[in-house]
Amino acid sequence: MALSMHNDSANKQQMDTSKYVRYTPEQVEALERVYSECPKPSSLRRQQLIRECPILSNIEPKQIKVWFQNRRCREKQRKEASRLQTVNRKLTAMNKLLMEENDRLQKQVSHLVYENGYMKQQLHSASGTTTDNSCESVVMSGQPQQQQNPTPQHPQRDANNPAGLLAIAEEALAEFLSKATGTAVDWVQMIGMKPGPDSIGIVAVSRNCSGVAARACGLVSLEPTKVAEILKDRPSWFRDCRCLDVLSVIPTGSGGTIELIYMQTYAPTTLAAARDYWTLRYTTSLEDGSLVMCERSLTTSTGGPAGPPNTSFVRAEMLPSGYLIRPCEGGGSIIHIVDHVDLDAWSVPEVLRPLYESSKILAQKMTIAALRHIRQIAQETSGEIQYGGGRQPAVLRTFSQRLCRGFNDAVNGFADDGWSLMGSDGVEDVTIMINSSPNKFLGSQYGTSMFSTFGGGVLCAKASMLLQNVPPALLVRFLREHRSEWADYGVDAYSAACLKASPYAVPCARPGGFPGSQVILPLAHTVEHEEFLEVVRLEGHAFSPEDVALARDMYLLQLCSGVDENAIGACAQLVFAPIDESFADDAPLLPSGFRVIPLDPKTDGPAATRTLDLASTLEVGAGGARPDGEADPNSYNLRSVLTIAFQFTFENHLRENVAAMARQYVRSVVGSVQRVAMAISPSRLSSHMGPKPLPGSPEALTLARWICRSYRIHTGGELFRVDSQAGDAILKQLWHHSDAILCCSVKTNASPVFTFANQAGLDMLETTLVALQDIMLDKILDEAGRKILCSEFSKIMQQGFAYLPAGICVSSMGRPVSYEQAVAWKVLNDDDSNHCLAFMFINWSFV
Repeated sequence: MALSMHNDSANKQQMDTSKYVRYTPEQVEALERVYSECPKPSSLRRQQLIRECPILSNIEPKQIKVWFQNRRCREKQRKEASRLQTVNRKLTAMNKLLMEENDRLQKQVSHLVYENGYMKQQLHSASGTTTDNSCESVVMSGQPQQQQNPTPQHPQRDANNPAGLLAIAEEALAEFLSKATGTAVDWVQMIGMKPGPDSIGIVAVSRNCSGVAARACGLVSLEPTKVAEILKDRPSWFRDCRCLDVLSVIPTGSGGTIELIYMQTYAPTTLAAARDYWTLRYTTSLEDGSLVMCERSLTTSTGGPAGPPNTSFVRAEMLPSGYLIRPCEGGGSIIHIVDHVDLDAWSVPEVLRPLYESSKILAQKMTIAALRHIRQIAQETSGEIQYGGGRQPAVLRTFSQRLCRGFNDAVNGFADDGWSLMGSDGVEDVTIMINSSPNKFLGSQYGTSMFSTFGGGVLCAKASMLLQNVPPALLVRFLREHRSEWADYGVDAYSAACLKASPYAVPCARPGGFPGSQVILPLAHTVEHEEFLEVVRLEGHAFSPEDVALARDMYLLQLCSGVDENAIGACAQLVFAPIDESFADDAPLLPSGFRVIPLDPKTDGPAATRTLDLASTLEVGAGGARPDGEADPNSYNLRSVLTIAFQFTFENHLRENVAAMARQYVRSVVGSVQRVAMAISPSRLSSHMGPKPLPGSPEALTLARWICRSYRIHTGGELFRVDSQAGDAILKQLWHHSDAILCCSVKTNASPVFTFANQAGLDMLETTLVALQDIMLDKILDEAGRKILCSEFSKIMQQGFAYLPAGICVSSMGRPVSYEQAVAWKVLNDDDSNHCLAFMFINWSFV
């Protein structure tokens, strides 16, 4: 009995010892030192720790293991608590924003209800009037509504009179605040911009107001003064800003400042002139601690000094706009942004007016761009973004800005930069401009590396064209991923050689010559992945023994943006410039590339129908013309303007040769882009017609009947239930089937090629019926899929069908597509002979 009690006491003491150990401060300090070096030490490391630290000699290795487990758990809990606190602060601030937005919308609803009642009353009074003065009464009834927002007419105010400028500034401030937090503008939330803790913010565009306007509010983790400093540096985030000159700074009595500003902006395409602004910017603080920067143009109607006109620019007007920056509890800021401009749309060709009348494009270019830039810097400052390659984020941003700026300079070709027009060859499709003093806009460091002692300069070949039914994001993504479809390796080699001290003497474009492949090396991307900066390695091979110089790898610094198909009004762009292997921070850049801007048509007028025909004249070949009855007025219809610009260096004695090469090359690129655009244009199937029968194939109705009958014969089930007895019912249901159904040829001496696909199949492959025949079956399957198909092929031919497991295939654009199951079966014709193979990919989706 005594022995039993002694054993129980020993076991209890051992259990208590293993359950809890009280560590001394010295022991905790020693363990913390090890934890900072290795949070999860191995068993050998823990034993070594006990041997090396005498103060830990009385602690078991198991207890030390438990201490490290608890320490890691506490660290994880601390990080999670910090993350939840951050999310809670964001949600609290976002809730405040949404409550303010709700109040604003309620005021707007009340205002509209009042206006509706007033108009009903006036219409009732007008209809009850029987005299000839009825028209006069109707006209008079509209006067009170027009007087709600009268246009103020001010006398001319002297720029040297601070009191006069302060009056203009205070008026601009009041109007800006009424737009930012009031109901001065009828705002409509922009599609796809849902508020949330991780969203860009709440974005809205104007409806039925003079000019175009956009409004946004969001949260950032920077203090108001830092936010104001970033927003004032407009050229750093507004890619269309060519220059911003502060001509005068006048302090105000309240501690604010008034600035007189002249700003120039680039034209987005070669088909229109650039814009400039003469504005007054007012920076001040409100009583609640908020910081405000508002801005408006100075014109004869607003009062104040109007700047002198510039013949190279069209004067645009900035209506009261600006930034309201409020400090947020717990740190950070709440930002309200309003951009409101009148771009003088009537001065551009009618087909391009949607570029200057679209609030969505303004929102993407200015309003959202400002918010994204601030969020980017905020995350870089907090260390949330880590870039590889040893490059600082500011350096990478500078590369992106230089690429965009160089491309914009090439597209616009301003005379004050030294650009002049070169004579054409009789055809006006490609514009050639030369710059014999490129150091003026490229920088002095370019003189020794890019131009020889013979003298030379930069030549730019550019063209613009209209595209129809081609999504800009899809086109730019194709140009990025399939460079061999449009680029010429010889021209790329010439451009790369210009970085050397002795460039090639005579450039020679080789038609269709792209012997190497490209490898895209990611360098950086923005927070929301709307812009990518990357290095492209062009792997070269020699054409012949005398072309060994062309065999070396070449490198391009490339900027790709706007490839998100869901971004409304976003411009898609691919800009690149040759670089050498050293890739220094101040490396010379001579950008070329593509820009595709969507045209936002007016849906309530005939203008869109009239300009539609202009785009159709740009299509080449008999296949490009579409019959009048093919297009459904209510079907998918997207127009966009494509701008292409390529820059080359030249020596004076070879200027004509380089110009001829550049003109020929741009025409070749235009032709390639047109072919690509026609291939990737989404199919439009109206309700009264089926897909076009392919040359050499049976009629579409017959093929649809064969596919369904063969599926029933082989599997014993129905592919789908026919709901109608109409002759084309089977074809319509097959075409609109939710699963991708594709047919491919069965040839013993050639790889299977696709011959037919329903709408889901075309969407999955990201192609059209015309381009479908160029896609081979083995090209869309991955290695595992090809092995499974080879193992099941004999079963398909003998049994007539086979079920294939879930897998991954690849679209024609290189995007991976997952599917839950695939069914393959033989399609028999009316003579029960093998006609083709059919595949159905069930529940497919892009990865």
